[in-house]
This record gives sequence, structure tokens and C-alpha cells, in this order.
Amino acid sequence: MGTRIAIVTGASAGIGRATAIRLAKDFSGLVLVARREEELEETAATVKAAGAEPLIIATDLRQVEEANKVIKETVDKFDRIDALVNIAGAVPQIHLFEMTDEQWNDGAEMKLHGARRLTIKAWPYLKESKGSVILTSGNSAEDPKPGFAAVATINAAIVALAKAFAEQGIIDGVQVNSVLPGPVMSNRRIGFLTKWSAANHMTMKEAKSKFLVESHIDRYGEPEEIAELMAFLVSPAAKWMTGSAIRMDGGEVKGI
Repeated sequence: MGTRIAIVTGASAGIGRATAIRLAKDFSGLVLVARREEELEETAATVKAAGAEPLIIATDLRQVEEANKVIKETVDKFDRIDALVNIAGAVPQIHLFEMTDEQWNDGAEMKLHGARRLTIKAWPYLKESKGSVILTSGNSAEDPKPGFAAVATINAAIVALAKAFAEQGIIDGVQVNSVLPGPVMSNRRIGFLTKWSAANHMTMKEAKSKFLVESHIDRYGEPEEIAELMAFLVSPAAKWMTGSAIRMDGGEVKGI
């Protein structure tokens, strides 16, 4: 395995946690970033059991200076960065006409600007290691709807941002891709379905089934499935793959 260090944001739960645990097979050190320290401790224990050394950084990437903190603590401990996997960030799923400016801005600050700042701060070290970056978007970037307007807009911006980073990465030797997951069964998805079922006066089981029917898919994805894609993208096998937006959604988006 050698000395390879990866930073994973959003590592306290869902896709972020699954990705950190999966990367522990391939990286000697994992930097686990999220706001909730207690959940990060749980991820760290699993990462350590898998053979990688964890570093926990409990922080809010919406704050401008926190990107500097993450990179400094990473380099102070491990002296290098080989991969940065940006997963942190949740955007409110509220109808286009009902979202406030504050909700729009808060969603963009974490998922878009937090990832942008962290990638820029990590770039000199990624350039040195000829490393990899992933920016996590979502399949709504390719299929925007009124009830998911902010999610879709920010996800589309993330895809464009990844393309811009990838173009610079061709010059600097840094690989950059974006990943567009579909409906994955995580705590966030459960929270969404709970609200949706209540609003539509149905049981949770009925809500899950109705959403699958309306999405024209046969099941929800699992965080571990997205984690396998992440692991591939930061592996040597995918090194020539850059500037790509990879959708993994069980076929929910029907467009080409």
C-alpha cells in the first residue's frame, strides 16, 4: 500500500462514512472531516480496525478559514496528500418558490464553496503527489425539478467546478472527477422520506415504494456501492479518467 493519505469530508455518516471505511483498504492514513465529532470517532475506530491510521478533524467547512485548518493539520501529521474526496454538504429539498436566500446560500456554502476552498488549499500537495480529487454532486444536476431546484442548481455548479479543476489538473498532474449519486438509503434519505410520508399522509413503507415507482427504479442505492466507485476513481486503475461526471443512480435519470 505504501504511504498514501486521503482526506474524506462528510465522513461521519452515509456515503462519506462508507467511503472512508472503503479507502482504509488502499490508503495508509485517512483524514476524517465532518461537524459531528462523536460520529467521526465511530468512523475512525472502523478505519483503524481496517489498517489505516485515522485523523479526526471536527469542523464546519462553511466557515472560510476551516479549509486552512484541515490542510494544515493533515500535512502536520502525514506530510502529504494523495486524494481529496469532497462529500460533505446537504442542500434543503424545498420547492423553488419557497426557499429563502438564507437556505440557498447555506446549501451552497458547504457543498459548493466548502469543497472549492478545500480543493484549492490542498492543490499544491496534490500537485506534488500527482493525486486525485472527487467532488460529489448528485444526479439532480442532470434532471432538475421545482421541488429540488436548489439541490439541482448547486449540483450542476459542482460538476462545472470539477470540470474547471480538471482542466487545470491536466497541466498540474492532478486528476479531478465528479460523482453524481442517485437516491441512496442513508440517514438523510430517511429524513426526507419521513417528511414526505407525513406530508402525503402515508406510512414510511408506502412512501418508499411510491418514490421508487415515481423514480422508475427498482431499489435504493447503498452508501457502500457509491464508496466502491469513489475507491476506483482514486486508484491507479482510473488515472487517465479525468474531467468526467459519473452518474450512479440505478437508472433514475433517463436522459443521455
